[in-house]
Amino acid sequence: MNDWLYKIALTKIPKVGPVTAKTLVSYCGGVQAVFKARKKDLLKIPGIGLAIATSILQQDCLKVAETELQFIEQQQIQPLFFLDEAYPDRLKPLDNAPVLLYYKGTSNLNHARIVSIIGTRKPSALGIATCEQLVEDLAAYDVIIVSGLAYGIDVSSHKKSIELGIETIGVLGHGLKRIYPAQHRKIAYQMLEQGGLLTEFTSSTQPERENFPMRNRIVAGMCDALIVVETAEKGGSMITAHFANDYNKDVFAFPGRVNDKHLQGCNRLIKTHKAALIESAKDIGYIMRWDEVDFPRTVQRQLFEPFSEQEQIIIDVLKNKEPIGVDQLSYESKITSSLLAPVLLNLEFKGILKTMPGKRYLLLR
Repeated sequence: MNDWLYKIALTKIPKVGPVTAKTLVSYCGGVQAVFKARKKDLLKIPGIGLAIATSILQQDCLKVAETELQFIEQQQIQPLFFLDEAYPDRLKPLDNAPVLLYYKGTSNLNHARIVSIIGTRKPSALGIATCEQLVEDLAAYDVIIVSGLAYGIDVSSHKKSIELGIETIGVLGHGLKRIYPAQHRKIAYQMLEQGGLLTEFTSSTQPERENFPMRNRIVAGMCDALIVVETAEKGGSMITAHFANDYNKDVFAFPGRVNDKHLQGCNRLIKTHKAALIESAKDIGYIMRWDEVDFPRTVQRQLFEPFSEQEQIIIDVLKNKEPIGVDQLSYESKITSSLLAPVLLNLEFKGILKTMPGKRYLLLR
């Protein structure tokens, strides 16, 4: 039976979210093994009670998965399992990252620089102009623009990206059988040729209200930098910004007048040190060190070779990559955070790597 059938079925087990699903795969030794496990073995797994074990044994979710598998094959949708190489690297270290993603598009989800742009669904004229100028200026940094295809700032960032030939990805709060809102269908189809559409929801999933905070964590997790253009103190943009902070992403916000409701959320993020104040994309380039073509190679790496086993592992992980965060580095190197810190410090003393803003590390080649 197609291995993808089991991977899809894993996400359809009632009351099983990403954390529990990954636990099941880990304890059982594989996705298919989850559905072939005995009841007594399932009940030994942390977080798996009688209700979940019963659901797995009944295997109704496999029937649901068959329909989904047919849809993604017909529509040429690319499923991405969390253990796959093509799965977004920036999401892999996150505990609550989706087990399975559905992607249709042309962009590399592991592009060197990814920026998420978010904001209110009811922006001011100045907010739209600010968003469009931001996208235009970001073009110089060879970024992919990610947003949520919602009204307002989201769709403004997508439209401007398409206009300028910048790849742009829309993260959806529903399945790929439809486009919501329907008014954005045209831009969504254009994005399929110059970016893509991404979702964790199976095809028939409707745009229910509770889906959008889940969508927002992907928008936050996918990027290197998250930029809030305009937002009130409450709403989806604030939720996304808080996710980004939890994920140790670099968050930026445009400031506004104290009494401007459109920007009170931005002001709050800046005031509480949850976002850095920016006035243009140049600030992003400076803070993210994207303006620096190269770093001084003051120390020759061979002076310190051979490296310890753990040092060599870190060097191999960092090769040919943009700066990556400590969580991702720990995940890819399989070195715990407590053991990783002194190794990174030693490599920095040796001039092998450089600490970047946002607890990121860059190999000095």
